[in-house]
Amino acid sequence: MSKETGNKKLWGGRFEGSTNPTVERFSASIHFDRALARYDLRVSRAHARMLEAQGLIATSDLSALLDGLDSVEREIEAGTFPFDATLEDVHMNIEARLRDTIGEPAGRLHTGRSRNDQVATDLALYLRDTARAGERGLHELRQVLLARAGEHLDTVLPGYTHLQRAQPVRLAHHWHAYVEMLGRDAARFRDLRARLTLSPLGSGALAGSTLPLDREAAASALGFEGASRNSLDAVASRDVALEFLAAAAIAMVHLSRLSEELVLWSTAEFGFIELADAYSTGSSLMPQKKNPDVPELVRGKSGRVIGNLVALLTVVKGLPLTYNRDLQEDKEPLFDTAATLCDCLEVTAGAVATLRVDVAKMRVGAEDPMLLATDLAEVLVREGVPFREAHEAVGQVVRHCIDKRLDLRELSREDLAAFHASFPGPAAELLDLDSSLEARSLTGGTARETVSAALGEAGAAIGNALAALDAEDA
Repeated sequence: MSKETGNKKLWGGRFEGSTNPTVERFSASIHFDRALARYDLRVSRAHARMLEAQGLIATSDLSALLDGLDSVEREIEAGTFPFDATLEDVHMNIEARLRDTIGEPAGRLHTGRSRNDQVATDLALYLRDTARAGERGLHELRQVLLARAGEHLDTVLPGYTHLQRAQPVRLAHHWHAYVEMLGRDAARFRDLRARLTLSPLGSGALAGSTLPLDREAAASALGFEGASRNSLDAVASRDVALEFLAAAAIAMVHLSRLSEELVLWSTAEFGFIELADAYSTGSSLMPQKKNPDVPELVRGKSGRVIGNLVALLTVVKGLPLTYNRDLQEDKEPLFDTAATLCDCLEVTAGAVATLRVDVAKMRVGAEDPMLLATDLAEVLVREGVPFREAHEAVGQVVRHCIDKRLDLRELSREDLAAFHASFPGPAAELLDLDSSLEARSLTGGTARETVSAALGEAGAAIGNALAALDAEDA
């Protein structure tokens, strides 16, 4: 009979020879899947209680199992648990340690379950918590952006298309754009949790069990709404892991875009912001340098998270039903992405909260009169001129100003009339930065009241979302 100590495997009854040491190193996952330890303990407690309730183990066995699992948990929390790579993974390590601690009753814990449904259940619990953490981190960054937007409701800067100055916008409006993006990201994490409501536990290796398990009771004890409806799907699916990686990749793309702007805006060429010393580094050679390393690293780590999604998609795409050992490769990209996203959200929130805005420098950029060329075309539209005709006329005005090195606002009515007779007055009267912002009072526009209302709505939504998460955690 296989012993569950030393180099003997818990599955070793069918084998006579020992595993090649290189294969043991190659196939071991304990160096990363120990992150599932606390979930594995939760699953084992629920499973043990269900077994006792169904008469499959004695009450004395249940008591011994629960005491042993508590002992194992204390060792893990204290950092004294003797993890053994020859036992492959965290699940086998816990079961072997349980046998060392309580003896024969430990052998009853695996009644009616396989590592396949055990891992799938642990992973579902992990994803539930990790998705909630991602959702919370996104809302907390949104709060920071919203607070900074509130400080800069009257700060104006150039908006860009193709990285060319386009039209003036409020800084509050610009940062609110990221509040909206990150809100959709948070919603994706909340939404994917709706697909983590059914427990895989009791699906066995792939075909369930002949024993009278109470899958619904075990599911309820773990906070699931019910048991999975197909045992094959339950152990083979990694849909929600993929969904988590996809949601995280999209969120990291948004963080990368924000980081790119922080890098650009902190250059001498832009000069719009200065990052706090706490979120910058210096040069080992050039003493004058202040480098935006934090946003650069966030920007760089987006590629890592995107790569993790592609990696797991590639693993899963060719697998037949049901479990294949390839699925061990789901955890490293998942754990890495969860940690990377959490860190990036935290440091981005800190960088945004502490950066200094050069309000005057932004205003100078926004006061470029060419940014109001569209407004000039719309003046003609209000005079009844078709837009395409108005666009052509203003394009000729702009070309004239560039060729003659003139300020657009210096053109008289007569100057403008040379390009179209319908201009109602001089450019100085037709073009004004603040009036231009206020004229865009449509929903989603740049008028002060419109932007202020949007910030208020976003603040209320973020508050409600965080309150809901607090209620879940209570």
